[in-house]
Amino acid sequence: MIDAYLTDARWALVDSLLPGKLGDPGCHGRDNRLFLEAVLWISRTGAPWRDLPPEFGKWYTAYTRYRRWVKKGVWPRVFAALAQDPSCEYGLVDDSISWRSLRLVAPGGGDVAAELAAASTRGHEEACSSAAA
Repeated sequence: MIDAYLTDARWALVDSLLPGKLGDPGCHGRDNRLFLEAVLWISRTGAPWRDLPPEFGKWYTAYTRYRRWVKKGVWPRVFAALAQDPSCEYGLVDDSISWRSLRLVAPGGGDVAAELAAASTRGHEEACSSAAA
């Protein structure tokens, strides 16, 4: 059994932001919460996608979905929302999910969460560079 990182409170912050919900056009994700846990597990362990535990589903399916969400610019929104939780230990750095504290001071004295939230409206590349600063 894999330890879950997403508490109900953290899940509530991101659930409505994720594609693949009922009512969204196209295919529906079978379990967005499990998928997000899989992505966080990969980041936390540093393991290659092929080593994703079977509890999370097929590794290639998870990897493909992850790449689709990168192209759609989903991750900056997800991590801007997670940053509202002061105990969140993940952040987005140059298209890579980093396991660290998001409560850092951003350039100009702001906070990284605010920077990520503002950047998510400007586009994926700007969000990544804003978080990396």
